[in-house]
Amino acid sequence: VASKDGAEAIEIYKRELNSANPFDLVILDLTIHGGIGGKETVKDILAINPNAKVIVSSGYSDDPVMADPKKYGFISAIAKPYKIDELNAVIYSVTNY
Repeated sequence: VASKDGAEAIEIYKRELNSANPFDLVILDLTIHGGIGGKETVKDILAINPNAKVIVSSGYSDDPVMADPKKYGFISAIAKPYKIDELNAVIYSVTNY
């Protein structure tokens, strides 16, 4: 499921949390031009569900959030551009499937 920005991601997450198939993982882009980015969005998602698994993704690999994602509430980070096998490895490392 994709969203246009953090605000929409939060609404989708809330809606799906109590569905038959809630999200196992959320991947947020750190920077959303004209919208709420990942750094702000992760706080709201964790307020809704403190056990949420959230990965940050960005092309700005020198950003402090990418250097220390756990400090900001993320479980992991992946720098863009990434290959599918890199994404799969990160997903497996945080979900074990």
